[in-house]
Amino acid sequence: MNSSKESPVFQAINLHKKFHKAGMDIVVLSDLELTLHGGEIVGILGASGTGKSTFLHLAGGLDKPTSGQIMHDGRDIFDQSERDLAEFRNRKIGFVFQMHYLLSEFTCLENVMMPGIIAGSPRPVVIEKAQMLLERVGLDKRMEHRPGELSGGEQQRAAVARALVNDPALVLADEPTGNLDARTAASVQELFLELNRELNTTFLVVTHNREIAAKFHRRFELKDGVLQPEVP
Repeated sequence: MNSSKESPVFQAINLHKKFHKAGMDIVVLSDLELTLHGGEIVGILGASGTGKSTFLHLAGGLDKPTSGQIMHDGRDIFDQSERDLAEFRNRKIGFVFQMHYLLSEFTCLENVMMPGIIAGSPRPVVIEKAQMLLERVGLDKRMEHRPGELSGGEQQRAAVARALVNDPALVLADEPTGNLDARTAASVQELFLELNRELNTTFLVVTHNREIAAKFHRRFELKDGVLQPEVP
């Protein structure tokens, strides 16, 4: 992990998020603060409905906070146009969700290539990078298979490769093993740890698996809208 003295990759500063429903304001996040440095893998734990997914959506620019700042490399990502924000998300953020969201009409390789193609990178470069990542996640024999021909674990591994194809500064993973059996889930979580060590990729992972999270550099519990550091 990089030194904490280096400029942070990500910061949530005085973050608030509330929703208006049935004439009431529902506060989900309040005064939330978090700083991530390059090469960290950090876990967010907490009960269902505490706002973990909401926080990741804000961190990745998929939703806007009620107040506060989301900083990437020292810049508030919401101080830009919607078009520039979309380009930022594609180039700088990798997303891994509980559902893999692979496109059924494309092969595994084509799915992994998609963010690079959208970013306008040269096709031969994207193909080479996608092939390398699929080999790294153990899918070198499955590149030409479509998602329906892959197991649940293979589909999620393909989704991880897709999240990495643009060399993102930060990968956000929202319960990425929630739909997998225990053995397959452990395999995918271990893959995160390996990629973090080998590629120095920065991960922010929402998970219920405390055993796996215990292997992360830091862990926080989201409670009453605030991140509370877990005791090592």
